[in-house]
Amino acid sequence: MIAPPEDGRLRLTILGGYLGSGKTTWLRHQLYEGGFGKAHILINEAAETPVDDTLLASQSAGVTMLSGGCACCTGKDDLVNALKALCDAHSRQKPEDRKTAQIVLETSGLADPAAILDAIQQDSVLVHHIRVAEIIVLVDAMNAADQLRTEHLGRAQIEAADRIILTKVDAVPDAVLATVVATVRHLNPVARIEAAVKGEPFALPDLPAVPPYDLPRISDGGEPIQPTKIDIPDDVDWATFSIWLSALIYARGDDLVRVKGVFDTPAGPLLLQAVRKSVQPPELLPPEAAQRQNQIVFIGRGYKGDDLRRSLDYFTRG
Repeated sequence: MIAPPEDGRLRLTILGGYLGSGKTTWLRHQLYEGGFGKAHILINEAAETPVDDTLLASQSAGVTMLSGGCACCTGKDDLVNALKALCDAHSRQKPEDRKTAQIVLETSGLADPAAILDAIQQDSVLVHHIRVAEIIVLVDAMNAADQLRTEHLGRAQIEAADRIILTKVDAVPDAVLATVVATVRHLNPVARIEAAVKGEPFALPDLPAVPPYDLPRISDGGEPIQPTKIDIPDDVDWATFSIWLSALIYARGDDLVRVKGVFDTPAGPLLLQAVRKSVQPPELLPPEAAQRQNQIVFIGRGYKGDDLRRSLDYFTRG
C-alpha cells in the first residue's frame, strides 16, 4: 500500500498503455489486493464504454468517468476540472474525515501520459495540490511487435513510464518475450519492468540476451484512431451477429485495434473484448452492468463508423 504524501498533497498515479493492454484488469487486481488503498479512480475512455466504472467501483473510494475525449488533448479540460474538484473536496475535509489521499487515473489507450503530466504541472492550482507519484504503463506482449513498429503513441507511452508492466506474457514464447523486453529497455532504459497475467503479478523467466526489434522511423501525423459506438438491437440474431463480428475482426483486425462490448445473455451481462485479431475469452459482469448492455465499441482507423453500421444492418437483416 502506498503511503499518503507527507506534504498534504493528493498523490496521483497515471496508468497508461495502448489499446487492449489490460489496464482495467490489472487495476482491478491491484485494488482488490489493496495496492492503492481506497483510491479515487478517474477513468478516461476514447469512447463511452459501458463497464469499467462498474468493475472498479466496489474496490475504490469513488469513480469519476471522463468520456468527453482523450485526457491528454480533447478531454484535457475535463480532466483538469475533475482533479480540481477532488482537490477542493479534499481540502474542505478534516484530516480525520478524508477517505483517501490517492487518485488513480486510468487513461484512454490513446493517451500520452507525458502530455497529462505536463497539463498538471502547467496548472497553477493542481501543481500545488497534486503530486504525481508514478507513471505506470502496460505493454501487451502479444501485440507489442506490431504496435511498436507502426504506432508512434505506443513508443511514447513506454518512454514516459516510471514502471512498465508486461501483460499476456504467458501467451508468447520466451524468444518473443525476450525481444519485447529488450525493445522496451531500449525505448526506456530506466523504467522498472514487471509482468502480469490476468492482472496478477507474474515472475519473468530467465530470458536470453537478444537484440530489440528493428523499429522503423514513424511520425505521429498519420490517420487518427477514432471510436465508433454501435447500439445492438434487442431483436438481433446473436448467431448471425457473432458470424458478422468474427468475419469483421478477421478481415479488418489490423485496422480495428480494439473492440469492446456488453451483451445480454441468460446468464447475465457478458463482456466481449478483442485486440486486433485476438478475441479474449468472454467474461460475465456484475448485475449492475445490465443497464448498459447490447453496446459495442470499435476503435481503429481506415474505415467509417457508418460503414460498420450499414454492414451490420445488411448482414443481420438482409
